[in-house]
Amino acid sequence: MDPLSSLLSGIRAEGSVVSHAVLTAPWVITFADDAPLTLVSVLRGGGTLLLPDGSERTVGAGDTAVVRGPAPFRLADEAASVQRPHTPYEINCFTEDAACAGEELDGIHWGSGRDGATALIVGAYRASGHRHERLLRALPPVLVVAEDADVCAWLESSAADAARLSAGSQALMDRLLDWSLVCTLRTWFDRAGADAPGWYRGLADPVLAPALHAFHRRPGESWTVASLAAEAGVSRALFARRFTELMGRPPLAYLTECRMDDAGALLADTDLSIAQIAKTVGYADAFGFSAAFKRHRGVSPSTFRTTAA
Repeated sequence: MDPLSSLLSGIRAEGSVVSHAVLTAPWVITFADDAPLTLVSVLRGGGTLLLPDGSERTVGAGDTAVVRGPAPFRLADEAASVQRPHTPYEINCFTEDAACAGEELDGIHWGSGRDGATALIVGAYRASGHRHERLLRALPPVLVVAEDADVCAWLESSAADAARLSAGSQALMDRLLDWSLVCTLRTWFDRAGADAPGWYRGLADPVLAPALHAFHRRPGESWTVASLAAEAGVSRALFARRFTELMGRPPLAYLTECRMDDAGALLADTDLSIAQIAKTVGYADAFGFSAAFKRHRGVSPSTFRTTAA
């Protein structure tokens, strides 16, 4: 499994959809889910994202924004609406008995007959465990990607089907939002250039990609720079130099970081013994793994597990 697929495997849209919202200004939506990621696709109209750090980001028709949580944030037709009379909405899909389908939120519903209205598709994403945390560290507080008009039309027609509450409509929207998140992140990473995380840039490099895929498929092997270079089909010296230049760290430092991230997720999310986790992430014994984990995290694996619990 490639790194992006692995990191996204811990985050899903599950029953957390406002399938379609049509809003007439002035309006303010508060997103109070504490969700790790929230996706907002603007089909028509637009608004201003008001982020927890006080910054703002304008989004318009065709834009898809991904906001990194968990802090609440707002979306308004314009920033000034917060300080004047407006129609308030709150999206909080993850609370018990929350109502997140469009027609269940007061005043937010499917429709297309109002001139100048803003139409949105919104998805909040749940996290299962801690594997997604490395992905969040690679993202800015908000990223915005412009979509093709045909994509927006397809999203709108799919949301319309979900709003009719036909059989399978919730699953349709959940999978649609999963697909949309993957596509949006891939597009943003492709355009980010040097700002994209090293593991993503490496996957596009013809020399590093075979070695990265081999490591992420078989992280439990006793990888060395020489064995990674063999997967890449180049000399050890060339591989080490190219890896460091592109990824910003030596190969073994990258392997250690990935292994410690995986180990942290396993300690927090499973009941595997420390010896089992050590073997899973490529260490011969629990003692060597525990020493490496404490150097990297500052605490022992057992202390980390207790704190996470």
